[in-house]
Amino acid sequence: MNRLRIGLVGTGPWATATHAPALAAHPDIDFSGVWGRRPEAAATLAAAHGTAAYADVDELFAASDAVAFAVPPDVQAALATRAAAAGCHLLLDKPVATTPEAALGLARAAERAQVASVVFFTLRFAEASSAWLAEQENTGGWFTGRADWYGSFYTADGIAAFPSPWRASRGGLWDVGPHALSVLLPVLGDVSDVTAAAGPGDTVHLILRHCGGASSTAALSLTAPVECAGLAVELRGESGVAVLPPWEGAEEAFPTAVDELVTAARTGTAHPCDVRFGLRVTEILAWAEERLPTG
Repeated sequence: MNRLRIGLVGTGPWATATHAPALAAHPDIDFSGVWGRRPEAAATLAAAHGTAAYADVDELFAASDAVAFAVPPDVQAALATRAAAAGCHLLLDKPVATTPEAALGLARAAERAQVASVVFFTLRFAEASSAWLAEQENTGGWFTGRADWYGSFYTADGIAAFPSPWRASRGGLWDVGPHALSVLLPVLGDVSDVTAAAGPGDTVHLILRHCGGASSTAALSLTAPVECAGLAVELRGESGVAVLPPWEGAEEAFPTAVDELVTAARTGTAHPCDVRFGLRVTEILAWAEERLPTG
């Protein structure tokens, strides 16, 4: 079959560090070009990876079979809806949007166009964590779980690895909350109720009730002290305690997401982390945000 042509929307740190290098180096796709809201940055990024820069995003869509997105979620939702209408398969970043309405519109556009979609929840594509999750799904019998993600991007002594206005304004709930849900939902099931409480800084604590009867918690922050930053996922149930092993970074996981989009596009089989799953994650996070005390 013909090689998939994949374009890139975005020119920021995430696109520069992860998306563009992976697309340029991937042996089974053609990196068809770059579009960004800053034309000079698009030209620089495209030149660094031997591809074309596009001044018009619709021209990039016309030159591509699929598009990877590395832009803020609500910018992504609008542009990805246009890409789907142009017949492009979608490699989306998380969250797919920050309102259920925008996420639903994107999901419906992908369904109308019958295009494949994959949302890049890092832990679902990193080798060690994805294998661990598959093992826990097969084991079953889980009573409860927790997913804690303490980042220090926005502390005085922290380093904002991917600084952006949307992360600073929406905080840990929307930036790392999708990661937590991406590992809790496939093992414990969909969420039937959520309680949310605010902690220090942007920290949010969630209590989730799952449809199958299990419960879980999540602690989400981008403002934790550097000394205590880190990730922990733990499940407890009939088989004992299962702890997420160390995992590689996004640079190693993203090529796997590209592989799985190619497979979904060629087979027509929906991916577990497709735009519909991304929609559900957005719905739960919006539900949690509504439950947070004001002030």
